[in-house]
Amino acid sequence: MITTTFDKTTSTYIDGRRTGWILSTLLVLLPFVGIGLREAGGSDLWLFAPTLILYGLVPLLDLLIGADGNNPAETDVPALESDRDYRWIVYVSVPLIYLTLVFCAWYAVTTDLTWYGYAALALAMGWTGGAGINAGHELGHKKTRTERLLARFALAPSGYGHFNIEHNRGHHRDVATPEDPASSRLGESYYRFMRREIPGALRRGWGIECERLARKGLGPRSLQNEILQTGLITLFTWACLVAWLGLGVLPFILIQAFIGYSLLTSANYVEHYGLLRLKTESGRYERPEPRHSWNSNHVLSNILLYQLQRHSDHHAHPTRRYQCLRHFEEAPQLPSGYFGMFLLAFFPPLWFRVMDRRVIDHCERQPRRMNIDPDNRESLIRKYALTDQPEGH
Repeated sequence: MITTTFDKTTSTYIDGRRTGWILSTLLVLLPFVGIGLREAGGSDLWLFAPTLILYGLVPLLDLLIGADGNNPAETDVPALESDRDYRWIVYVSVPLIYLTLVFCAWYAVTTDLTWYGYAALALAMGWTGGAGINAGHELGHKKTRTERLLARFALAPSGYGHFNIEHNRGHHRDVATPEDPASSRLGESYYRFMRREIPGALRRGWGIECERLARKGLGPRSLQNEILQTGLITLFTWACLVAWLGLGVLPFILIQAFIGYSLLTSANYVEHYGLLRLKTESGRYERPEPRHSWNSNHVLSNILLYQLQRHSDHHAHPTRRYQCLRHFEEAPQLPSGYFGMFLLAFFPPLWFRVMDRRVIDHCERQPRRMNIDPDNRESLIRKYALTDQPEGH
């Protein structure tokens, strides 16, 4: 049973996904599927299997299984939150990320792979790194010291140590505004967004951490700099691999890190595309609401991503654990789960064809309610014949 139900008679939430959540942990082991198939089949092409699973099989199963919009009642949330089994599912993924990285790096260097086999394995390891960033996201929002430490270790293999600082204190503050490098704009392609988001997130994260340290009378090179702390874990991990396996492993390390970056960028691109928080009379932006995030209730991809696709509730309650996140009827819904949307984003004409109309309809054709790419603003307004209606209409 992979759907959730709510027993209204006893007012007890029954999580039918309780066992299924283990798939989110097993996701980090996906490169072993390609390695196993290569060992059995003999062709390096089998190493592309993890990529085909994520961008082919998962979207297909999302379509076949469908969506599930059931929610736990607020009265059931405390019990769900305190159930430690859900926490261990995330905790266990962290050492498994390192196990996968070490084995795949060793396999890439010591096995007689073609250039495309080497690249395919690095690509598969990148998906593990991306899953690690997602685990770091889940852990990094929590208040316990153990979970925050685990979050840093989850982010380190991909070299994305600034993420928790930038995401928690930057993205959650600026989400769905032009000031946020991690919120994509109507008419902005995935590739243009990546060139803006990756350096923009690093600059914002570093700036936020330097401001925190300055308030304590410390400089940016202090060992209390959390970005540097995670960066040291990254350098130690990578240096150990190079010392053990030689310089031939370095391209593998860099490719997998970049792919991990790109998976996070794909999520950021999808989550708030074209959505905008308006400014109030005080000059401040309105509070984030469900209508400012794209959501998806597709079952399989939600299980694999710790229910990240219920993104509206995450922005409303950042510390809420994944098993408790809720569906909102007023939140705009994606036509597929995230992996299907990631694939669509790689082809900008198709993405614009599918998503631009959804943004326009959700925002009632009013450009003042859309986060529009400034370079394309006028052409998009003309193309879609957009006009702002007077207040009250």
